[in-house]
Amino acid sequence: MIIQSLLDTDLYKFTMMQAVLHQHPAAQVEYLFRCRTPGIDLARYIDQISDEIDHLCSLYFTSAELEYLRGLRFIKPDFVDFLGLFHLDRKHISLRPSALAPGELSLTIQGPWLHTIMFEVPLLAIISEVWFRNAGGIPDHDEGRRRLDAKIALLRDSEGYSACGIADYGTRRRYSREWHTELLGVLRDRLGPQFVGTSNVMFARELNLTPLGTMAHEWMQAFQALGPRLRDSQAVALDVWAREYRGDLGIALSDVVGLDAFLRDYDLYFCKLFDGMRHDSGDPFEWGERIIAHLCAHRIDPRSKTLVFSDGLDIEKVMQLYSHFRGRCKLAFGVGTNLTNDLGPTPLQIVIKMVRCNGQPVAKLSDSPGKTMVDDQGYLSYLRQVFGLPPLPPEGAA
Repeated sequence: MIIQSLLDTDLYKFTMMQAVLHQHPAAQVEYLFRCRTPGIDLARYIDQISDEIDHLCSLYFTSAELEYLRGLRFIKPDFVDFLGLFHLDRKHISLRPSALAPGELSLTIQGPWLHTIMFEVPLLAIISEVWFRNAGGIPDHDEGRRRLDAKIALLRDSEGYSACGIADYGTRRRYSREWHTELLGVLRDRLGPQFVGTSNVMFARELNLTPLGTMAHEWMQAFQALGPRLRDSQAVALDVWAREYRGDLGIALSDVVGLDAFLRDYDLYFCKLFDGMRHDSGDPFEWGERIIAHLCAHRIDPRSKTLVFSDGLDIEKVMQLYSHFRGRCKLAFGVGTNLTNDLGPTPLQIVIKMVRCNGQPVAKLSDSPGKTMVDDQGYLSYLRQVFGLPPLPPEGAA
């Protein structure tokens, strides 16, 4: 089976889950799956996907896994005790062929946030691997190794980049668990300190790597329903995070309602409180320049803060960003699909995003076209109005 451990997920699922346990244990949520790649017939493999989900829901954390989590400085003992009883429950998933689009999947997750937050990453890894197992042809691992060798050589051997490090953020859309295992070992052994860690907790434990991650979009989205006022949702989400982690895990996500709205909320208090910000949509060079200018306007030395880039990176883009911003701030780079699914076939563009919390719609307003995720267009218009963003053009307008 594809998922063999509940640790086979991203660290930020654990950090958010702990905060949910302590801050909003009764919140109810809904997530939707979407495949953005056109012409993909996932429905023909629905039985295989369903069997993999059944197996996922049979897993529990082992004693050794719990002890590993207990050793992470930001994980609290009561949360580990809770995880000792935790498992994913199939009743929270609805999976069937789409009635609206032949070949597509209708996949929703509904239930308590605390008990559904761990579904996203393993479900996406399952769907990706099932697809490539059936429709990707014979896996060309030699081609994948050749491409990986070229990436390693480019980063390791280019003059002036010895301090440029990368991390693996690629669990959700990986080609396979087997390939993920192999490439992480190669990156660790051949890049040395230039490979700074992985978002995947299972592999961090097994390969003695640093687990990396803080928060995801769903944390900020949920506060659109949990906060006292919609307009204050970003500030409240960041405040609650800071109360939970008391200065640890201090990287803020900047694109949940767009960068303009984020910067209006990210005042001097947050500039001082957080260690840095993460980019996940829009032009990364423009984003970095605006973040640096914003810090300078608040009399904060950008060299004391970390800019994390994680949107669709490859090694060439990492090096371009490093060259552009080095010396002006601290830099971190999370490379995802370009590492874990680059054997020849085109990776799937698949996502699972929160669309409701406590019965109210929530949304991500991306700075990149096509990445906005919402199931209520009326709410989307209202959200833009509340945050002072221009209305969307009428459908069909130039």
